[in-house]
Amino acid sequence: MTHTPHRLEVHHANIGYGNKIILNDLSFQIPHGARVAVVGPNGAGKSTLFKTLVGLLPLQSGKILIHGESLGAHKDCVAYIPQREEVDWKFPVTVYDVVMMGRYGQRGWLSRPSKQDKEIVNNSLEKMGIANLAKQSIGELSGGQQQRVFLARAISQEPHILLMDEPFTGVDVTTQETTLNLLDHLREKEVTMMISTHDLNLAASRFDYVLLLNHKLIAFGKPPAVFVKENLAQAFGNSLLVMENGMMLVDECCPPDEEHHHTKSVVE
Repeated sequence: MTHTPHRLEVHHANIGYGNKIILNDLSFQIPHGARVAVVGPNGAGKSTLFKTLVGLLPLQSGKILIHGESLGAHKDCVAYIPQREEVDWKFPVTVYDVVMMGRYGQRGWLSRPSKQDKEIVNNSLEKMGIANLAKQSIGELSGGQQQRVFLARAISQEPHILLMDEPFTGVDVTTQETTLNLLDHLREKEVTMMISTHDLNLAASRFDYVLLLNHKLIAFGKPPAVFVKENLAQAFGNSLLVMENGMMLVDECCPPDEEHHHTKSVVE
């Protein structure tokens, strides 16, 4: 029987820093072009998973396959947008330069941008409504504008898989809607998307699948199957509030995410 490779397969992966395992024995398969919400309390391992998938952290053991090949074989096809606090916003670089970084996987760091590279970057800036900010330093922008810059960089990379770490935290409603519209656009292009979020209602209403984590896989599947009382209790304990109208809220007074302790960089 022939096996059609999923876009992303994780088999018995142990992931962490040094000798400390953050995610234990993780296994799941994400179908081609799916939109997945990655959900769990602070410190559960969401950012650690993303950093491993993009090659910023080594895989301790187990196997991760992209297009049926080992992690790292498709370096240019995975785009990663980190949390805002992970970025050094004082780094002296313009909006245009940041978006052009998305093209490095296609042409290498030392090659001069081609005409096609410049067209793709300009189109990405236009699509995110920030073409007028191209010459500004990223440090001068608002949080919502900075988010749009990194979305434009991801578009310019022309990825097959997009990882976004807490993109809806600390941004205005307009930027959130812009982000969701971009996700709809990328769905049409069959880009596989993994987005971490604390907004469980958003995860339930706007995503195909939910990956529920707390140092291990609690559940993976369609939102109604994942968001059941037993799974939520196992993931969040007393941090979850379920309102009478069915809304789910996470108490943000969780321990700080211990995953975020590495040097900040604008070029991660």
